[in-house]
Amino acid sequence: IGWPIMIRPSYILGGAGTGISDNEETFRQLAAEGISASPIHEVLVEKSIAGWKEYELEVMRDAADNCVVICSIENFDPMGVHTGDSITVAPAQTLSDVEFQAMRDDAFAVLRRVGVETGGSNVQFAVNPLDGQRLVIEMNPRVSRSSALASKATGFPIAKIAARLAVGYRLDEIENDITRVTPASFEPVIDYVVTKIPRWAFEKLPGSTAELGTRMQSVGEVMAIGRNFAESLQKAIRSLEQGRAGFAPGAVTEFSALDVAALWRQCAVATPDRLFALHEVMWRGASIDEIVERTSIDPWFVHHLAGIVERERELRAGVDLSTLDGRGWRRYKQWGFSDPQIAELVGTSDVEVTRLRRAAGVPTTFKTVDTCSAEFEAATPYHYSTYEDSSEVSTSSRDRVIILGSGPNRI
Repeated sequence: IGWPIMIRPSYILGGAGTGISDNEETFRQLAAEGISASPIHEVLVEKSIAGWKEYELEVMRDAADNCVVICSIENFDPMGVHTGDSITVAPAQTLSDVEFQAMRDDAFAVLRRVGVETGGSNVQFAVNPLDGQRLVIEMNPRVSRSSALASKATGFPIAKIAARLAVGYRLDEIENDITRVTPASFEPVIDYVVTKIPRWAFEKLPGSTAELGTRMQSVGEVMAIGRNFAESLQKAIRSLEQGRAGFAPGAVTEFSALDVAALWRQCAVATPDRLFALHEVMWRGASIDEIVERTSIDPWFVHHLAGIVERERELRAGVDLSTLDGRGWRRYKQWGFSDPQIAELVGTSDVEVTRLRRAAGVPTTFKTVDTCSAEFEAATPYHYSTYEDSSEVSTSSRDRVIILGSGPNRI
């Protein structure tokens, strides 16, 4: 089948014993590790599809063969990085409706063929960005870490509903806890974007390499909700609590001193800090097409990262915040810039930024996670903050504001 090739042991979790090889020496090493990791001492050898786009569908089925897609998830990182170590976005952003419907049908067919009578599963797909060829790469006939993410992202309690399906309920017989008027057979529809970023602890493992691959190495993850990808991404970066103000940093980064060749190497190889190497190469003027060619990251994502950098350039150029009207403030807030982040970029205090923003009539607004894009009233919802014209949460005064974090992490 030619090089490179993928080695995958049977019956393993978290990508243990897996790897990609482009020569016989590393193939023999990885195969030996894989055979050792597999409880039945078996490995699958197949052609590598590293660089393809990766998607995942969280699916549920009941005993009457009713099937629903709870959530679609798209990986920011291309194939070659374990899903648990990849930045992921829900719902999928770069699928056409025709492609999504075909993927949906494939996922249901997989559940039926594997024999998942009831409950939740996730089905993962790889799509060739050049010709659209689609492959099923993995299927878990159970709830997983992705299922927990999908539950939080949509408000749909997958584990709870799976338990009811297991004792004989059908999806159309189970009430949606949030709307209380729709059944669980209604597929969740969300009008926001959720971004997950993994968290690593390589600093606790001296001598280990921080390169990411097919073996999961993350120790946790953060999730953030915004009205668009840029807002949710910057929120998630702040939630990592690593002192970063967002994708657009307020200070010199660790990549500022690298020469161009070294910087591109940091962008091409998946590491926990690749996202911030991408910022530096964009700041130096790299084009979207060149970044896509060198990293295999989808152009849609790169385009939005470039948009954040453009807003950062405007702020660093000396935007007079006192002249911004409501529309101008919302433009920066909807690109995910926090008040402390803006303050650092323009050289003022975050207290002053907050004062000017509120004076322009741009308070924090709250939207609802309701599983139905506000089509039905939510009875037991939870909320996320953003900056729009209206809020879905009534407050009696502007003083009822919850501050999360401190310093650059404050939102």
